[in-house]
This record gives sequence, structure tokens and C-alpha cells, in this order.
Amino acid sequence: MQRARPRAAVRPRGDGFPSPLSAALRRTRTPATDAVLIVTVASQTMDCLVRDAATRRHEPRWTIPISTSRFGIGQVMNSNRTPLGLHRIAEKIGEGMPLGTVFRARKPVGNLSAGMPDGGICHRILWLEGLEPGLNQGGDVDSKRRYIYIHGFHDESTLGHPASLGCVHVAASDLIPLFDWVPQHTLVWIQE
Repeated sequence: MQRARPRAAVRPRGDGFPSPLSAALRRTRTPATDAVLIVTVASQTMDCLVRDAATRRHEPRWTIPISTSRFGIGQVMNSNRTPLGLHRIAEKIGEGMPLGTVFRARKPVGNLSAGMPDGGICHRILWLEGLEPGLNQGGDVDSKRRYIYIHGFHDESTLGHPASLGCVHVAASDLIPLFDWVPQHTLVWIQE
């Protein structure tokens, strides 16, 4: 009689994802998109992965410095913390707007080059929607209702260090090509 082989860890073979992301995709029955963004709070980086047409495995295309919440990670409304888990880009805001555009309530209100002092949200917005009920979707943990974005910020010296109020800050030089490259509904995984 053959001994049963131990089951593999949560990570399926060859998909190129961290084990918890693979598990979340299975649990939520969410198919992987051709591009996947992986935000890692510990390293303050975002990896942009692309599915290889031949192998169907997601491979890193580039890594960019980011800034997540200065209050740490957390799911609850009004906590100003960065939520964990599986998300997707629900809306892309700012297409065609000039570099330096400042947004309030997702509407352009001025430009950094015109002396707008408060560029808390600028250049482009990728509005995230949680895909895990009870973790980042629904009730007081809903990432979309919390207005969690990937967006530009006027003070890029904070990149690489936790400094946001819950969102993911990205440099304009990375955000503009990222915005143009990723389609709406691209998956975003936020991990510790």
C-alpha cells in the first residue's frame, strides 16, 4: 500500500501568488486577472504581476515604493488604517487629467502647479472595492465605502514609509503609467 502524500500548502502549483492570495481566490471563487497588484505593508512596496501567456503563471513585472497608513493595518470604518485582503479596482478616476491635478470627493479642484497647497489626493485615483465579505466588504469594513484608493500624493518624500490615512500612496512617475496600464477590475491583494 502506498503512503498518502501530504497535501501541498495553501499555495497551488505554479500560479505565482503568495499562498494566502491563492486561498482567497479559491474561497471567493474569483478568477485571477491578467494583471495583479500585490501591496506589501511590511516592505512598503507594490509588486505588479502579469500573467505569462505561455505558462499562465503570474510573473513580477516591476516593484514600486508606496506608502500605506501611518496608523497600521485595519478594516474598520474611520480607523484610518490600510485594509488587508483581496480587492479589485472598482473605478479609475482622472484619465486624461494633467499631472498635478488635485481631487476632492473624486472631482478635480485644482492643480499642484497652480499653488494648490493641499494635494492629499492627486494625479490619478484607483478606487478599491473589497471582495471578501466580512473582511473588506460590507458593513463597517467595506473598503469602497471607506474610500480606500491607490492614488498620488503631493509629498513623495514619504514613500517607503507608512504615512497615509489608509490609502496606498504612489509616486506620480509610477502612478500615471500604472493607471494607463491596468484595466478596471484588476485584482489588488493587500498583505502584511
